[in-house]
Amino acid sequence: MVGTPPSRVLYQEHVSFRLPAAVPSWFEKWPSFLDDNVTPSCALGKENEGSVCKWVWDSTESRWLANASEWLLAKPLTIVVIVVVAMLIRWVIYRTIRAITSVGNGDAEAATPDGKPKKKPRILRPFREKAESALLASGLMSERRAQRASTLGSVLRSVTSVIILVVAGSTILGLFDINLAPLVASAGIAGVALGFGAQSLVRDYLSGIFMILEDQYGVGDIVDLGEASGTVEGVGLRITTVRDVRGVVWYIRNGEILRVGNKSQGWAQVVIDVPMPFGTDLERAHEVLTEAASRLTEEEEFKDDLLAPPEVLGVDQMTATGLMLRVTVRTTTAAQWRVARELRARISTDLAAAEITSGIAPIPAPPA
Repeated sequence: MVGTPPSRVLYQEHVSFRLPAAVPSWFEKWPSFLDDNVTPSCALGKENEGSVCKWVWDSTESRWLANASEWLLAKPLTIVVIVVVAMLIRWVIYRTIRAITSVGNGDAEAATPDGKPKKKPRILRPFREKAESALLASGLMSERRAQRASTLGSVLRSVTSVIILVVAGSTILGLFDINLAPLVASAGIAGVALGFGAQSLVRDYLSGIFMILEDQYGVGDIVDLGEASGTVEGVGLRITTVRDVRGVVWYIRNGEILRVGNKSQGWAQVVIDVPMPFGTDLERAHEVLTEAASRLTEEEEFKDDLLAPPEVLGVDQMTATGLMLRVTVRTTTAAQWRVARELRARISTDLAAAEITSGIAPIPAPPA
């Protein structure tokens, strides 16, 4: 080459930008990314009309600038908008849940002894309450409702958070053209594995949810749960707390509760069996028992606690050692133990005054 310096000749002869015969498939498309004459994929199609990438491409006809605007401006802004909208929806739903689970935003009912009106949370309106009406005049009903509404609100908030997180996460992953099918399949397998590994935990939570929805028992109820019985002090999704008559606190997993005997719902039946030896004048004993029970209904202290007149049913059992006379009376659930103790004391006193022997005759010793 005439007029060309020797150094430039050597450079042009030994340096070549041609690709080798065998190149990776992804490298063949790389030069087109740098070619500003090729329209970027983010600016193609009607679905991209009005996009930032399309606008930058139409304005500058620069491929790299259009792609850069898509990845550095459009997608981050879209992610921020998705996150902000998700947080806003979550805040609105949380606020609504707090409003319907708050005791102060419910329906006004009977006033408390201090004159303040009691309210029932709105979330509990569709569900039937099985608590006795006597609790309405005490603070136990308010505490029971507050705990029940709080537990339901906790479940609703957890479900809401999971749903919003899944929807927002799926939408963000979709922006990067990530195939969600493998993720969904993996999540399903993980869920099945977790379900098998934590069966008892899942059973505890599901049992707790249905117990609360059905109002099987609540704070202040006296229940029999099998091995543990006493007054309910706390009801949670996983654990129920019961304190027995000796003051022992029992923590029972809800999934282990197979049956519940609630002594604080509706009304109670006081049953008193009076033992009598053979040879007792049953007519006279019947009169004494009837008179002792009838006087209880006339006193102001017990008149409101008795829901039906007492009944002397007569001889209920006959054994080798004597007879058993049964007395029953229907009372309110809160007064059943107090009425039973008072009725036993009066029956014992009246039988002693009538010189009627009460008790089981001792079994005679066998002859030597």
